[in-house]
Formats: sequence, C-alpha cells, structure tokens
Amino acid sequence: MFPLRQLARHASRVLPACRPMSSSPMVDVADSDGIAVVTLQRPPVNSLNLELLQAISKSLDDVAKNKPEGMILTSASPTVFSAGLDIMEMYKPDLKRAEEFWTTLQETWIKLFGFKFATAAAINGHAPAGGCLLAMSCEYRAMVAGKYTIGLNETALGIVAPLWFMDTMCHTIHIRDAELALTTAKLFTVDEALKVGMIDETATDKADAIEKCKKFIGKFDRIPPLARTMTKLSIRGNVLAKMQKIRQQDTAEFLQFLKNPQVQQALEMYIQMMKQKAAK
Repeated sequence: MFPLRQLARHASRVLPACRPMSSSPMVDVADSDGIAVVTLQRPPVNSLNLELLQAISKSLDDVAKNKPEGMILTSASPTVFSAGLDIMEMYKPDLKRAEEFWTTLQETWIKLFGFKFATAAAINGHAPAGGCLLAMSCEYRAMVAGKYTIGLNETALGIVAPLWFMDTMCHTIHIRDAELALTTAKLFTVDEALKVGMIDETATDKADAIEKCKKFIGKFDRIPPLARTMTKLSIRGNVLAKMQKIRQQDTAEFLQFLKNPQVQQALEMYIQMMKQKAAK
C-alpha cells in the first residue's frame, strides 16, 4: 500500500506547481502537488453570501471527487481570509432566499467539518465570525502574522452564535477559553490565537502559510487513509450528529430571528456605521 501511495505522490510532483482543477467567479480550485487549494475570491472581503456559499459547497464536492491527498482553504484577498456572513443576506431579507442562504451555510459546514480528506486553512488575513467558522472547521490552521484577528464576535452585534458555531469553537480550543471568547465577542490577535490553540502555526506570508499546510497534510503519507478518515469522523461524529438533529429547528430559529424588529434595527445601525466608516 505504502509504495504505491508514495509513487502516486511522486508522480503528482511532476505536475505544475498549481494546476487548475475547477474555477468559478467566486471560488478557484487548483492542484498543487496533489493537494487541492481552494481559494475564496469574492471581492472585497469574501463576505459569505448565498452565491459564495453555493460555490464553496460545489467546490468541496468537486475536490472530493478528485480524491486529493488533502485540501487547503485560503483567500485571494491580501488582507482578509473571510469577513464572515454577508450582513445584507439578513437585512430586510426575502425569507425564501434567507432560508436557502442558511441551509446552504449548514450544508457547507457539514461538508467541510466532515470532509474525508485532510483539511487545512491558510489564513492570510482577518477571519471574524463566519470566516473563523470556516477556518475552525479545518483540521489545521496556519495564520499569517500581522495585525489580523480571528474569532466569533457575534455577541457584539447582539447576535447569539448558533449552537454548531459554539460546538466548532469548543472542538478547537479549551471550553473555558471558548466560553470567555463567545460571551465577550473576543477577536484574537494572531499571537493570542496561537496561545489558545485556535491556530497551530504562524506564517510570514500566504505562500509560507500554504507550505505549512502542505507539511501538515504530508504527515499522513504513511498513515493508511481509511484509518485516518474513520478516526477523524469518529472524533467529529457527535458534533455532526447533533447538527443533523437540530438542523430544521436551527433554520426556523434563524428565520424567526430575522423577523425581530429589534434585530433589523440593530442591523441597520451597523450598516450605517460601516458606511460612515468607509466614507472617511
């Protein structure tokens, strides 16, 4: 088994450094040494709207069909991994679209958190809220050093993070650190994130982050793939099963949340604040 796997790995290295696999206006997928590099490219900050989530979900399916050694998630933006959920999907929404938006987010998370192949995030900028969720759903995280932050800061906007957001954080860092972070809307600096284990390594730039992600994925070269996958899914199984059990309720609660006038007022105030900030 191992000689054949090593031969396949050696063969993949004669390919160009980054061979296109599939591409869409919002997500690019390329092969790099037998590893799929999935790049979010929705300007300016990879805000997760319905279309981007659909593109990510489809990309995960495409990657899985190609049976790579692993997958690296990163961003085309020079300073932002992902700014999180697109607030315009929640402000004065069309409820039918809002439902599709939320169920697509759930589906994307289920696919990424339960992905059979090794996953890593090369975090090359800010990763608040939904951006943090995507990164934490991967098995390994390398973040570019700098004045960037990462965390689930929903409570700062008067929003309670969904249970599966919380579970993902508790799966990543110590539950006490997660509780403090979630209740205070903590956005960790790169050094703070490394200290609590939200990220695994720091990197000098995006290329370095990708190389460190490749090195992590390479650790499994001598590990039988089926055993690795079954172990991963066994560890993550309870979190995934809980999500499947509450999925419809979670969607109903999200839609009810959007109907709350106070929530809409808070969203409007936030949008106005961001417009004023952008105008300065």
